[in-house]
Amino acid sequence: MKPDWRSAALGSIGGAVLAIAVIFGLARTGALPSQSDTAIHDYLMAHPEVLIAMSNKLQAQQQATDDAARQAAVDKLGVNAFFNPDIAFITGPKNAKTTFVEFFDYNCPFCRASNPTFEAYYNKHKSDVRFAFIEFPIKGQNSIAAARLALAARKQPEKYLALHFALMREDTEATPASVVAMAKKIGIDLNKLQVDVKDPSISATIAASHSLAEAANIDGTPAFIVNGKIREGAINDDALKAMLKG
Repeated sequence: MKPDWRSAALGSIGGAVLAIAVIFGLARTGALPSQSDTAIHDYLMAHPEVLIAMSNKLQAQQQATDDAARQAAVDKLGVNAFFNPDIAFITGPKNAKTTFVEFFDYNCPFCRASNPTFEAYYNKHKSDVRFAFIEFPIKGQNSIAAARLALAARKQPEKYLALHFALMREDTEATPASVVAMAKKIGIDLNKLQVDVKDPSISATIAASHSLAEAANIDGTPAFIVNGKIREGAINDDALKAMLKG
């Protein structure tokens, strides 16, 4: 899946507007050499790369600030907070040297784009890494419904991860009907699933995952926490290797 170009474009436009505001604001406060607004305008029109450079730097600084705040929040919570069985589906040995957490939404294109890397890593290390899978539906009602069904599937624990990875490999929207169809395909007991999805604990788990995400300053998917170090956004093989190096 490709990133949403509209969001990227709006971000660039917003950065450019902010850069322009900074330039004219500095000029009016005397922080820049005295010259007319017209002269500044003419210079920027002749050198638009200045705005691009300023916009990129401002966005990078904001991203660094957000990343630092997010890491501080995760450090304060501690890794164990993300391995709460009331929130996460947990696999792997308790004494594993490596811990790996993912917050995800089945309709998140960046979660799906990250899945080949994550699934390959999971299959290679499921016996020596401690994993926590955290349902964090933020993409609308279909995502919430998909998460509810997936959480109900946890009550058939030997089937949950098969369902999880199957849904992440899809390229169409996850809906209640598509999740049930996939559950049937991989052998989940549908009668039990439809009963379990009504359990009040399902709503409690989703609420708890949102509360945990808020406490960790996580506001997007996917978010990965490897050995206590957090990264929000899609990963590929190189990004995962960098995270594992710490």
